[in-house]
Amino acid sequence: MTKASMSKRRQEGGDETSVRERILEAAFAAFMKSGYATASTLAIATRARVSKRELYALVGDKQEMLIACISERAKRLDVPADLPVLRDRETLAQVLTSFGTKFVREVSDPTVIAVFRLAIAEAAQAPEVARALNSIGRETSRAALRKIMAEARGAGLLTGRPAELAEQFAGLLWRDLMVSLLLGVAARPNPREIAGRARDAAAAFLQLHPLPNDGRLGHNAIR
Repeated sequence: MTKASMSKRRQEGGDETSVRERILEAAFAAFMKSGYATASTLAIATRARVSKRELYALVGDKQEMLIACISERAKRLDVPADLPVLRDRETLAQVLTSFGTKFVREVSDPTVIAVFRLAIAEAAQAPEVARALNSIGRETSRAALRKIMAEARGAGLLTGRPAELAEQFAGLLWRDLMVSLLLGVAARPNPREIAGRARDAAAAFLQLHPLPNDGRLGHNAIR
């Protein structure tokens, strides 16, 4: 395809950003329909209405498309820049509840559950799917929680290793929901249920980790 025709196509389909988004949408749809290992770049390019040359120029090969798809979703699970300063346990409870609500809302989205199912289904034939999901998608949420726990420990609101604290809170937050969603035996919780789950997890977590010499403070801060 000539530069002139590529330029014309981009003008018809929007700027490079919108074309890239269209490619990623097409890639995700192809992965869901055919599986990552089976989906071809030609099929993705055809679905996105671009040439293979344009596809590689704007996104890259199939693995780069997979990583981009996961990375775009993972950005939503980062710690916000305007995170409140953790001066007391009440603020910590609010931050954990807010993050937990967003965490469950984003990960329980049917699109994200579909990616987890894809990674499981392709574990033998295309293990790079699971590796990408774990190192990019799951690590983003883990890192965000570790950051919150590290700041809470630095403020004297918690004791313990941030990584272990983060894993414990995540366990209280999810319980068996993720497995149930993957198996299709549970419906996605509604917004009220998600918020309640996050509040309960924050309350249980702080009760398990009272301040030294004041075992009641964690309970009082979240009443």
